[in-house]
Amino acid sequence: MRPTVGYKFVIFSVFSLLLGCDTDTAIKDEQPDPVLIEHPVVYIQRDQLSAENQPPQFDTFDPAHFNPGANLLTKRNAFADSPPFSLTASLFESDQLVDIRDLSVSDDGQQLLMSIKVQKIDANEDEQTSWNIWRYDIATKTLSRVMASDTLAEQGNDLMPSFLPDGRIVFASTRQRLSRAILLDEGKPQYTALDENRDNETFNIHVMDPDGSAIKQLSFNLSHDFYPLVMQNGQILYSRWDLMGANHGINLYRMNPDGTNNELVFGWHSHKIALDSQPEVIEYIKPQQLPSGEILMMLTSQADPTAVHKRPVTINIDDYIDANQATGSSGALGNAINDVALADFDFNFSPSLSATGRINHLFPIPDNSNRYLMSWDLCRVIIDGQIRSCGQLTEQQLADEALVLAPAFYELWLLDNTNKTQQLVATTEQGKILTEAVVMQPSAQPKTFIADKVVGNELDAQLSQELAGSIHIRSVYDFDGTDSTASAGGIARLSDPSQTPAANLPARFLRIVRGVPMPPDEVRDIPNTDFGRSNNQLMREIIGYTPIQPDGSVKIKVPANVPLAISILDINGKRIGGRHRQWISLKPGETLECAGCHSANSQLPHGRIDAQATSINAGAVAGGSPYPNASANIIPSQGQTMAEADEMVNGLAQLTADILYQDIWTNPAISAVNPALEYTYSNMQTSAPNGAECFTNWTTYCRIQINYVEHIQPLWDLPRPVIDELTQVLIADNTCTACHNMVNQEGVSQVPAGQLALLNTPSTDQVAHLTSYRELFFNDVEQEEIDGIIVDRLVEVLDADGNPVYQIDSDGELILDADGNPIPVLTTVNVPAILSTNGARASRNFFGAMNSPTHQSMLSPDELKLLNEWLDIGAQYYNTPFYPLP
Repeated sequence: MRPTVGYKFVIFSVFSLLLGCDTDTAIKDEQPDPVLIEHPVVYIQRDQLSAENQPPQFDTFDPAHFNPGANLLTKRNAFADSPPFSLTASLFESDQLVDIRDLSVSDDGQQLLMSIKVQKIDANEDEQTSWNIWRYDIATKTLSRVMASDTLAEQGNDLMPSFLPDGRIVFASTRQRLSRAILLDEGKPQYTALDENRDNETFNIHVMDPDGSAIKQLSFNLSHDFYPLVMQNGQILYSRWDLMGANHGINLYRMNPDGTNNELVFGWHSHKIALDSQPEVIEYIKPQQLPSGEILMMLTSQADPTAVHKRPVTINIDDYIDANQATGSSGALGNAINDVALADFDFNFSPSLSATGRINHLFPIPDNSNRYLMSWDLCRVIIDGQIRSCGQLTEQQLADEALVLAPAFYELWLLDNTNKTQQLVATTEQGKILTEAVVMQPSAQPKTFIADKVVGNELDAQLSQELAGSIHIRSVYDFDGTDSTASAGGIARLSDPSQTPAANLPARFLRIVRGVPMPPDEVRDIPNTDFGRSNNQLMREIIGYTPIQPDGSVKIKVPANVPLAISILDINGKRIGGRHRQWISLKPGETLECAGCHSANSQLPHGRIDAQATSINAGAVAGGSPYPNASANIIPSQGQTMAEADEMVNGLAQLTADILYQDIWTNPAISAVNPALEYTYSNMQTSAPNGAECFTNWTTYCRIQINYVEHIQPLWDLPRPVIDELTQVLIADNTCTACHNMVNQEGVSQVPAGQLALLNTPSTDQVAHLTSYRELFFNDVEQEEIDGIIVDRLVEVLDADGNPVYQIDSDGELILDADGNPIPVLTTVNVPAILSTNGARASRNFFGAMNSPTHQSMLSPDELKLLNEWLDIGAQYYNTPFYPLP
């Protein structure tokens, strides 16, 4: 509830606040905590309203939003009457607007990091400045920007800094330093990519030396990776916006300080939860860690982006991967998300009166004392034009629904959670609030140092040199610890060449896909028509293909430092199941170990190694002998998957542009060798997709790019004459546009075959698309030819009983024709789209027609493979923002 009348601000003494307060929680009017006397308190004071009289906007998905009106204050100790001193007032001019956020203390309590943005009043567009990271040092009492160089500091927005144990700083930034360099190596312009909503520049996790040098990019998500927290075990816990193909929310991930072992930790299925029996949409941002090791999070209701009050909860990420889903090994029962037990407080999202007030920020004192600094808005109401404390009101008065809440007045308090006492640390003035606060005190739980992995030791030297990593999937038939092929005998039967011919294997190939980073408008303004029928998948490039081994295992070399996704394919190169929903990235030399796959509807643990069920593929039972009834050319070690054994003998598999299969497992003395399989671009008469030639000498920058105008439309236009071999006479013309045309070979109007025109002309519905694209992907109406003219076919509308519906006038009377007969209501006949952006298997009507007697073999297997892969990645009109403009 917002105040609706003016008010006179009243200051109560700490003692008067207690009057009439019916609670076990006491507010101390005593000496401050003896420990806090020795340690400075630093906090942010900010304006409640902007110059435009608007409250600050804290947009979860736009972390760089600027809320001017902040001041950084410090006090020598926690005495309420100890005078505050501004650390920022003397640094900036009076014509500058300042925003401050993200306070983070070093383990020794001697340094403080923060994010500051300074902007001139009425700055022009070209005068916009970036968010920078600043550091306050107690010993020198100086506040200075970490990056001294203006040029370096302005290369991106830097936010959310935190100290690593060795003094380096991990932070979120839009610099995208390595991603920008890779764009150049891919032959693209260098730019700072936008998130997958194409709204804001994308933040990724970076690390730098204490002096701002040696900046390295650690994460490569296509939407925000932000709010890094260095945990007590030395790992980095951070928030990731999973926006691949759909909004899967902001979830918690973790990785090592060198970027390795990057994995989902918590939250994928826990965004819609019930709090106080009310549904809430939750995003997992800005984690903290309590001295006990639990994760503390100040939840924000997404219903009001201007709301200042939060709800403090703890999240058990050790035993859970979702709110109600325990890890595979913990066996935990209950809920992972629980309100923080704070004395007798009840902090919630309700806009109505709360007798215990509201909270904005909570800082756990790092000394195991169960104490907190909290930004607390005591419960106050307006009565007769004056502000009164709720503690002075009776229960009957508090129950009055007409009570008007006083404006928020967040002060800084010290809460002793064990003794249930609070003492005032700092107050403020009307129109301002105190938000983030820290105590510069040494931590009783200093972070563990995790050294960067060493190339040639933990990281593969050859892969690292090639700027590549590898992915090892133990079995694509493993769905959350269940063998999906159990009804067919399981992977034991599938992996035995004598029992299962290759043609009967459900999964044959793996496709690797790369997301194309979206450029800002000033680099290339992308119209929605470039994405085609749907912008759900944005733009995609294919990284390559590799066979899946009979036991479902795969081990393949992939590019490092780029966002990748995987798809499982059948024998025709069509994707099986849904699309991958998380971007994968690896560091050079790193190997990602995956147990198997995960269905979209399953809430069982997936994507987190320590949370998953044991793999169904235990590998070779014993080393030194072939797999059952398999070739003796590959002798596995105990526990090796077929992919690992293949690597040991033949080397790590390398991605190819073509889909290729050669039987390496069948023992010809026991069973027949499976025929080779090959779908290649070189067999086609039309142009191969852009980049296919790169795979002749593979590098980590090889990409396959398919654009409709360049690579799909030529399939319809390609002449396909059928010539009699003896007489050399043309006996048929199988060119697609010969039949799927608006005119026949004599130039006479016709209804295109199958109501499908595959014309290479601008569409009358959307001139940015060819007619053929619109006909394939958009519903149309059936046409017919009447007296040489093509018109929409009209049919009578029938009611629910199958009777004709007739035209009526405004009075409900039948309208009659010249003969006195009622006039039926006519309507067009819908022609559904024959192709789907959901993939090749979702386009069964098209492929059913291609397998029918009238169309069989008109398109070659290689051409069908091109269509399959293009449909599977989203059937985009363009898969590059940088096609030649007219």
